Amino acid sequence: MENKSAKEIGEFVNIGSGSDISILELAELIKNTVGYEGELVLDKTKPDGTMLKLMDVSRMNALGWKAQVSLEEGIKIAYQDFLNNKDLRLN
Repeated sequence: MENKSAKEIGEFVNIGSGSDISILELAELIKNTVGYEGELVLDKTKPDGTMLKLMDVSRMNALGWKAQVSLEEGIKIAYQDFLNNKDLRLN
């Protein structure tokens, strides 16, 4: 992307993997990543929210950019970074 002009890229571009995941699946992924052994409890009386949260990344892909890190791997990297830097957090 470093070699693309602002005109080629445009003002707004969605960046993502092009795949969708439910909130429950995301919660389970985070739970497994951090080693949480508790139960996830859903409140079935609340609205489900937006059923599809998939971003259209076709424009970004057409410009030559594609996600190189999966969501699972990205969460692992972010969590490890948090662990490595938790002492730097502001109180």
